[in-house]
Amino acid sequence: MAKQKYDGVLEAAHYTPDGQLDWVRVYERRYSAFTDRVLLNRADFIEKLKAGKRFVVGQRILNYGGKFTTGQPVELLQKNGDAVIAVGTTSASTDTLTGVPVL
Repeated sequence: MAKQKYDGVLEAAHYTPDGQLDWVRVYERRYSAFTDRVLLNRADFIEKLKAGKRFVVGQRILNYGGKFTTGQPVELLQKNGDAVIAVGTTSASTDTLTGVPVL
C-alpha cells in the first residue's frame, strides 16, 4: 500500500460570523519536515489549493515531531462562480470543514 502524499495538515479553523472560513491553522511540509503551526487567511489557503497543494485534516502526534494522524483530504470546489473549501462532501455550497475543530 502506497503512503499517502500531502503538502500540509489542516488542524483547526475559524469562521466569520456569516459562516465563511476566516483562517485556518495548518502544518506545511518543507521538503521532508513540517513547519510549526502556521495561520493562513482564507485567500492564502485558497491560493495554495489552486496551486495544487494537497492538504488533509489531521493532528500532530504528541512527541513524534513530523508524524500526524490524518483523515480526509481538503478540496477546493467551484459553486456558482465562488470558491468553496470542503471536506468530505462535493455538494457543499458554503465552506464546510467536517471534522475540523473550530476555534
